[in-house]
Formats: sequence, C-alpha cells, structure tokens
Amino acid sequence: MSKMFMSLRVVTAVALGSAFLAGCAQQPKTLYQWEGYEPQVYQYFEGESKEAQIIALEGDLQKIRSTNRLAPPGYHAQLGLLYLSAGRDDQMVQEFNTEKTLFPESTAYMDFLLKNAKKGS
Repeated sequence: MSKMFMSLRVVTAVALGSAFLAGCAQQPKTLYQWEGYEPQVYQYFEGESKEAQIIALEGDLQKIRSTNRLAPPGYHAQLGLLYLSAGRDDQMVQEFNTEKTLFPESTAYMDFLLKNAKKGS
C-alpha cells in the first residue's frame, strides 16, 4: 500500500510540475497586431465621424509599427477608404498601394477601388 501511495505522489508531483511549467511557457506571438481595428470597422458602418476613425486607426498604426509588427489584412484598405471619404486622395492612394504591397491577393480589389475613386464613384 505504501508503494502505491508513493507512486501516486510521484505521478501527482509530475503532473503538477508539468502544469506549472506549461503555464509559464511564453505564448506565441500572433502574426498581426490588431489594436482597435475591428471596433473601428464596426464604427465605420455605424456612422461614427470619419475623422475620429482616421485618428484612431493612425494612432493604432503607430503602436503597431513601434512593436515591429504588421497591421492585419484590410487595415490599410480601411484607412484608405476613410481618407477617400475625407477627401485626402493622396493618402488614400498611398494606403491602397500599401495594402497591395503587403497583401498581393488584394491587388484586384485595391485597383478596383482606385479606378472608381478616380472616376468619382
């Protein structure tokens, strides 16, 4: 009975030690840093001030860059759309081109938006 009790103690100690070490392990970093991007997209559709959204996304972009991380897909496109609605065409073009560079799969859509922006659509 005492050998069984000792085995149970050893197994319990190993299990607790493993759980402790697993809890201390550094969590993997995500590929992108989202900051307030998702709430800003929601606020875009809710009609919040475009200028307030631009300020929030620009601030978050500075935070993202300061940590040497990447903004998620769509971030620069969203910022470009906000610049378009604010009449800041040069910045819109820059953001759409940044989106295309970082995420080549968005090229067709970014080109579509650029083409329609030039037409005034």
